[in-house]
Order: sequence, then C-alpha cells, then structure tokens
Amino acid sequence: MKYPIGIQSFEKMITEGYCYVDKTDLLYQLVKEGVIYFLSRPRRFGKSLLVSTLKNYFLGKKELFKGLAIEKLETEWKEYPVFHIDFNGSNFTVPGT
Repeated sequence: MKYPIGIQSFEKMITEGYCYVDKTDLLYQLVKEGVIYFLSRPRRFGKSLLVSTLKNYFLGKKELFKGLAIEKLETEWKEYPVFHIDFNGSNFTVPGT
C-alpha cells in the first residue's frame, strides 16, 4: 500500500493507487445541503486535498470517484466551470512577486 506523503492532488492519489480515506459522502453533503462555508483547518491538515477533490467533483470526473461513497449518492454528474488559483508558486514575502 502506497501512502500519499506530500501528495495534494486527488486525481493523482486515485489514478496512481495511493491509500485514500473515503470522506466523499461528507463532501456530497457539504455541496448539496450547504449555503456558505468557511473551511478553517491547521497547516498540513488536508485543505489542498479537499479543494482538489471538490475541483474534480465539479468538473464532473465521475471515473475518479468509482468505488467511493459519492458514486452511489450523485446521479447527475454535471460539469461546472472551475477556477483554480494556486498561491504556492511564489514567495509573496518579496515585494514585486
């Protein structure tokens, strides 16, 4: 079993066979029942993986969720436009970057 140390991409975890703890039923509940959420978690606590999972869900990538709880819950698998802004690429402490 491969453990996803440092991997933040849901798609990479699924396609390359890494260990994944399925919480997609909670993700479905968050999307279908919620209005506005503020997702606050400590550092290194899965925020990027959660956002990556949401991204793939909203892009309608049903094949990535095969065998997971959300596969049985979601019936429509609509595709929505997704804007992904990554703030990890630059050092924002340096003026002008």
